[in-house]
Amino acid sequence: MRRFFSILLSALAMMAVALLSTLATMRLAVHGFEVQVPNLTGLTLSEASDRTLSKRLNLNLENSFYSTTVPAGRVLAQSPAPGTKVRKMFNVRVTQSLGPQQVNIPNVVGQQEREATINIRHLALDLGTVAHLSGRGSTTPGVVLAQSPPANAAGVDRPRVSILLSQIDTPQPAEFVMPDLVRMSYAQAILLLSSNGLHVADTQNVVMGVPTAPAPTAPTAATPTPTPDAAPQPVAAAPAVPSVATGTVIAQSPAAGHHITITDNIRLSVAR
Repeated sequence: MRRFFSILLSALAMMAVALLSTLATMRLAVHGFEVQVPNLTGLTLSEASDRTLSKRLNLNLENSFYSTTVPAGRVLAQSPAPGTKVRKMFNVRVTQSLGPQQVNIPNVVGQQEREATINIRHLALDLGTVAHLSGRGSTTPGVVLAQSPPANAAGVDRPRVSILLSQIDTPQPAEFVMPDLVRMSYAQAILLLSSNGLHVADTQNVVMGVPTAPAPTAPTAATPTPTPDAAPQPVAAAPAVPSVATGTVIAQSPAAGHHITITDNIRLSVAR
């Protein structure tokens, strides 16, 4: 029994050593793919690119801002911060300095959108957010109501001008509930629709069927031929066809109860 426990303890010890060895190998493998993000602040974009490539990282230029402390063309900020551990081929985002602001912000309030856009880009500025606002007493759409930053602003952070344009709301057509026109005369249906501003786009004339007697059948061996003295056999009546007056609406589209507007097409089928 003691020998059995000794063997069992030895096996457990070997398994523990193997597990620890595997964990250590995995840790080394994971950390082997990690690098520290270098400090790129103050470098030119070319220098920052070389430094990130040496660490097997990617460099992405994300923004450009004015700065009175960092010369133009150099890295103003970065993300992730220097010293952060990341995986290889990670994207490091940087913001480039444009140096001090040297361009006056133009006044584009009151201009049409196209004219304002041309004036903004003529000064090497970017067109930022273009928003729309209805009302404000303006009767002309596409006119600049406001801008950000304002004209001649100093100390702006980026070369971008956002504008707010006037917008005229188009009134939506009124909705109606489609009435039931079936069994109405065509004239009544047209009068009811036109009184609500609705119109019929298409009218289909339907010729109603006329009842006919069934054709006589030839006598067979199983059917005895009537003699002159025999009483006449009754003839089966033809199925009745509903009587519909000429000019009556028998079908409609859309169906009664549907919501419609004056722009919707209405189609009627009329008995003839």
